[in-house]
Amino acid sequence: MSNVKILVIEDDADVRLGYQILLKANHYETVFAADSSSAVSEARKHTPDLIILDLGLPAGDGFIVLDRLRTNTNLSMIPVVVVSGRDARANKERALMAGAKAFVQKPWNDNELLAILGQLLSQPTPPVSQST
Repeated sequence: MSNVKILVIEDDADVRLGYQILLKANHYETVFAADSSSAVSEARKHTPDLIILDLGLPAGDGFIVLDRLRTNTNLSMIPVVVVSGRDARANKERALMAGAKAFVQKPWNDNELLAILGQLLSQPTPPVSQST
């Protein structure tokens, strides 16, 4: 699984450290964005294989980021896993309808999160249509 890059969009430094430890121990390369204003630019810069997205972010919530990712041709195929402490009943369906591939409630279970990441990263990416 080496060279698999995950962009983590999370404002809490302690939570980012938790992701860094977990993901590095499982051979994922990590890059981070701490707010919604830098999230899309970091995604463009690093072209991650997967994005972990918090909903409660400074400078706009995660739904804004999700919308920007889904409307950007170069980023729209990157799978997004929303990991949030917000009420799952109110936000899970909204996140999935907005294009997230999974919703995980904080605090997450390491094995559950890793299983979701592994499943999404093993799925082939549909080809991007190109006009000729």
